Amino acid sequence: MENVQEIYENFMKSRRDDAPHCVTPSRSGMFRDAILGVTVGDAVGVPFECGWRDQYSVTDMVAYEPWMPGYHEELIPIGTWSDDSCLTFATIDSYRSCGKWDSGDLLKRFCDWYYEGVYVPQGQKRFGEGKVTVQSLENYRSGIPADECGVKDETRLGNGSLMRILPMAFYPHTAEDIARVSAVTHAAKNCIMACVCYVEIAERLITGADKFDAVHAQAWPQGETFSRMATIETLSRDEIKSSGHVIETLEAALWCFLTTDNYRDCILTAVNLGRDTDTVAAVAGGLAGMYYQGEDGVPAQWIKNLQPGYEKYL
Repeated sequence: MENVQEIYENFMKSRRDDAPHCVTPSRSGMFRDAILGVTVGDAVGVPFECGWRDQYSVTDMVAYEPWMPGYHEELIPIGTWSDDSCLTFATIDSYRSCGKWDSGDLLKRFCDWYYEGVYVPQGQKRFGEGKVTVQSLENYRSGIPADECGVKDETRLGNGSLMRILPMAFYPHTAEDIARVSAVTHAAKNCIMACVCYVEIAERLITGADKFDAVHAQAWPQGETFSRMATIETLSRDEIKSSGHVIETLEAALWCFLTTDNYRDCILTAVNLGRDTDTVAAVAGGLAGMYYQGEDGVPAQWIKNLQPGYEKYL
């Protein structure tokens, strides 16, 4: 069995001397492209969440109808986003308000989403929340200090922090900041390391790196857990899993990103993997949105289909 604590300490040790930094985008509008990429990917995936692979063939953004496979029980309008985008918006809101990464403010805004429906498309109900996230919010509401609310159990490796972490690539941060922002809900070391790696890959894309270079330059944690990441694009579709497990989500998102050559195909490839379709598409979509230049690469009709309200976070 891997010594996760030792792997984590070695992984973070090489990054602890980093001063807070924010890379300079290679072109304007890249933040907008990234967040649009997350939101559109999320919305394409929502109707098919929890369906089995090849249970359907997704070719476009659609509404969710009650007869469709998945766990939703009522009609969801086309272009509706889920918790992935809601908590991404909340993360953006928190930094813009505080000018720093504040654990308490993040959790307050996450609670606003979960209990009050903030960040949800107008007239819609929130949905998609994971058990680890909910437990952490309940911990916060019960009075536990913000930096102690996250679930540390290494057997509960959900993707609920990975899906919301991308905005950090655009604001000043250290690896320790990424760790704290993940840990307000997902404090397991493997969840944190996945988030750090994802942000570091995004930073290379922000500076204009080729997508293969951005992924292949990544210094992954030692050990078996992350061992497939460095050559992820060489794996077959059958070797890629797409559950809500953080490692499987990151693998699937990178595989979709590297084995396609445009935003549309990246997202449809992600959704057609099945299972956690919205989150895999959101995580892949953030990278693809940046790389394929957002509104120039995202299908115009998909953007037009989005429910209103996302614009203020771009």
